[in-house]
Amino acid sequence: MKWKTILALGMTAVFAAAFVTGCGGTGKAVKDGSSAGNETIIVGLDDNFPPMGFKDENNEITGFDVELAKEASKRLGREVEFKAIDWASKEAELKSGRVNVLWNGLDITEKRKENMIFSDPYMENRQIIFVRKGTQGITDEKSLAGKAVGTQSASTAEEYMDKSDFFKNEVKEVKKYSDFVTAFMDLENGRLDAVVGDEIVGRYYMSKHPEAIEAVDSAVGPVSDFGIAFAKDDQKLRDAVQKVIDEMKQDGTMAKISEKWFGKDITKK
Repeated sequence: MKWKTILALGMTAVFAAAFVTGCGGTGKAVKDGSSAGNETIIVGLDDNFPPMGFKDENNEITGFDVELAKEASKRLGREVEFKAIDWASKEAELKSGRVNVLWNGLDITEKRKENMIFSDPYMENRQIIFVRKGTQGITDEKSLAGKAVGTQSASTAEEYMDKSDFFKNEVKEVKKYSDFVTAFMDLENGRLDAVVGDEIVGRYYMSKHPEAIEAVDSAVGPVSDFGIAFAKDDQKLRDAVQKVIDEMKQDGTMAKISEKWFGKDITKK
């Protein structure tokens, strides 16, 4: 996601440290999906992507996906290590065995399936509308006609709106910002009628400003799915992780973690 680095600078200061990074690992990924033994599962991530995975004010890696990975590893009886990688080289990191897993808000795509295997989708990646608390009359994409709408430059939402005849012709103004934090501030101050952006980012911001911002639960543009990625030849680990993820869905653990980070269970059932 192209907005994540800038966003982190604006939001990290308000994040409270809640979890320490995973236990120290071996530095070498072990391809073994069994729960026996103490082999470390190495999770590759971009550590500058709040709220999925990022460094908090104490320089500890935390986030929604980080917390899920810790719980899954605990249930497998395995240690977990979080390894910051060049996200542009994530497929090479996985294929080489330097990491076992990519777990960091990763979209499942047909192209990526050529080089890695995925868990079942665990969350939708949606662009939705955010408005000031108590706003009336904005209920979906079409109701943005005649409104001033903000989004972040180089974001998925911007890409969609730039191609949309509706946003070009019917919306009063599409204002683009260097980061979503600034867009939300203008929304709070009445300089925008709405912000269109990633649900995971917006809901996390909203959870920190519940008195000011609310979400319109209607997708704008196409919806993709997040999945956990594994090396092509690591079906055993994929199936082991999938099993505990299914357990976490069924016993409510995943919903609880989602509610903590987003103020709502937005995971995929």
